[in-house]
Amino acid sequence: MISISKNSSLRPFNTFGLDVNAAHFCIIRSKTDLAQLIRQSPPQPIRILGGGSNIVFVKDVEGTLVKNEIKGKEILQTWSNKVHVKIGGGENWHETVRWAVEHGYGGLENLSLIPGTVGAAPVQNIGAYGVELKDVFVRLTAIDLQTGQSKTFWKKDCSFGYRDSVFKTTLKGRYFITDLVLSLTRHRHAINSSYGDISKTLEAMQVTGTPSIDQISKAVIAIRSSKLPDPKLIGNCGSFFKNPEISSDLYASILQQHPAAPGYPLANGKVKIPAGWLIEQCGWKGKRVGNTGSYEKQALVLVNHGGATGAEVAQLAKDIIQSVKTRFGVDLEAEVNIW
Repeated sequence: MISISKNSSLRPFNTFGLDVNAAHFCIIRSKTDLAQLIRQSPPQPIRILGGGSNIVFVKDVEGTLVKNEIKGKEILQTWSNKVHVKIGGGENWHETVRWAVEHGYGGLENLSLIPGTVGAAPVQNIGAYGVELKDVFVRLTAIDLQTGQSKTFWKKDCSFGYRDSVFKTTLKGRYFITDLVLSLTRHRHAINSSYGDISKTLEAMQVTGTPSIDQISKAVIAIRSSKLPDPKLIGNCGSFFKNPEISSDLYASILQQHPAAPGYPLANGKVKIPAGWLIEQCGWKGKRVGNTGSYEKQALVLVNHGGATGAEVAQLAKDIIQSVKTRFGVDLEAEVNIW
């Protein structure tokens, strides 16, 4: 029988370093483990934990918390310039990216150093530097936590959006993702170096000509490392808020007061404006409130200076959201899950 521990500390399992307990906790390393757990009818609700890098616990977790540690990497099929790879949901995302790069498989390099697990990636539709998971996604396998039945979800079934999917909305908490199939390139890679500081960083790295996927990956790692704090040194969940999409009229009114306000026109007629810029303009960057605060190098990141509670973090987030709304009329939305 699979082992279920009681009143387990979750401090080692969340990157914010919050000291809360799970009433019941177990680690899932295979589909067999998960089937055994479901047959045991554990205390409800059953909740899923990946790398703990996108979550703020505001209180102890009731029911049963299951941690996904299903591993494995398998090459399913290879073509002249394409490969389909199957990755276990419990694999570390960044380690998976580096594995792909080292094998010459392109498509994931811009997503380097994003924390978390492979199984959590489609839930959030993770993205960075002009690339999103949906761009390489083929399908996933998931287990219904109530019935134990397996189901395949193709891209069209997932309703991918900006940091969003069906697994965050109508199917939230219902399925345990056991593996993903991704479509990556071989030999001839479409390099995406135009977003953010990638080109500037490549120049600083003295990269000339067309960069390799390894050079793109290392440039992204350098950029993220310079802006984001290491959770091992200071608790955080990375980017706490989504970059809001606002109407062109609202953006125009912001430009009247702030001519240098950054904005990126979208195909839907709206404008994406960086949440970090909005937060910084409201005076939050580097500001400490109790045991938490906004990171000094990136206002978008909330941090645990030591001893912070989830309630403190949640309140800080609410205060930031309110201040941005008051000053700019923009609604910020948390990217991080708050339990």
